[in-house]
Amino acid sequence: MDVHANRPIARSGYAILSAAVLFAVWKLFSVATASDIILPPPEKVARVFFGLFAESRFLTALGATCVRGLWAFGLSMLIGGITGFASGASRRINALLGPALLVIRATPVLAIILLALIWFPSGTVPVFSAVIMAFPVVMADVAQGIGSADPKLVQMARLFGMNQTSIAMRVRLPSALPHIVAAAKSALGLSWKVVIAGEVLSQPQYALGTGMQSARVMLETTEVFAWAAAGIVLCALSDAAFALLARRFSWTTV
Repeated sequence: MDVHANRPIARSGYAILSAAVLFAVWKLFSVATASDIILPPPEKVARVFFGLFAESRFLTALGATCVRGLWAFGLSMLIGGITGFASGASRRINALLGPALLVIRATPVLAIILLALIWFPSGTVPVFSAVIMAFPVVMADVAQGIGSADPKLVQMARLFGMNQTSIAMRVRLPSALPHIVAAAKSALGLSWKVVIAGEVLSQPQYALGTGMQSARVMLETTEVFAWAAAGIVLCALSDAAFALLARRFSWTTV
């Protein structure tokens, strides 16, 4: 029997068991509280969640949040990739960017969102906030990957007369590829979370965060859970997509 072939089955079994335990605990607490406003039961949340797909406002909000999340992810990968590549290839650039990166990482996400509310329109706030929080993650992983290139290979490439661009593309980039994929996975998951958090505060016309906030104001806790579940599904789908890429290209770091 192939042990490796059974690993995905075992992981799926553990995941199902974990989910079952989570929902059982949730159900017990909802029964104990006996109040849908405090903690609605999971079956009621599931019913409301699937019911939302029949509403145009939900589908429009879901699409708008997806667009914002993908914009934030793309900009984070672009900015983080460029700065990370430069930082990994040059100690001087790494030292130059280090203090700014430290400040960004130490700044609470709520502070970033509040400042963005002053500077930008409501639809831009979630994207800006997500980029500020996600690109340092990408930068750090890419810089680590670029710096992990075998020095002997780099030296050999120089001896053969390869210029810096060729060395970067043929030696450094392949060694950094698993780190870039891991950075992309982390950045996309973080982008969904920060974008939705930014939407809750900035209240764009169409957004999952806006739906959550509106439901909260009306004390519709079940609907808050349902809107939040949509964000969880986005994160889960992105994780699944990167897992498929990892198996397809044998990127074991993901």
